[in-house]
Amino acid sequence: MIKDVLETKLTEGFEPTFLKVINESYMHNVPEGSESHFKVVVVSTQFEGQRLVARHRAVNQVLSNELANNIHALSIKAYTPEEWQENGQVIPETPPCMGGDKK
Repeated sequence: MIKDVLETKLTEGFEPTFLKVINESYMHNVPEGSESHFKVVVVSTQFEGQRLVARHRAVNQVLSNELANNIHALSIKAYTPEEWQENGQVIPETPPCMGGDKK
């Protein structure tokens, strides 16, 4: 499963204190059982001192093969442990898809 690959690569790449990979494909106009739309929440000390764009680039780099071949959309929530605590350790909700027939 692609979700498992994402979890493994993100764990190896960032040694996160918290990691959640969520398959959100069901929210989109895709065949049942698809693994094409994901949200990742990754909390790592490696993000300390990095701007948001640098964090996203780092995640994209770790998942470059999957982004080139399997994943259509990836939502990234990358936090430092301090930011995650300040956020109340809450995973932000994804807004509804506005494309296809899921309106």
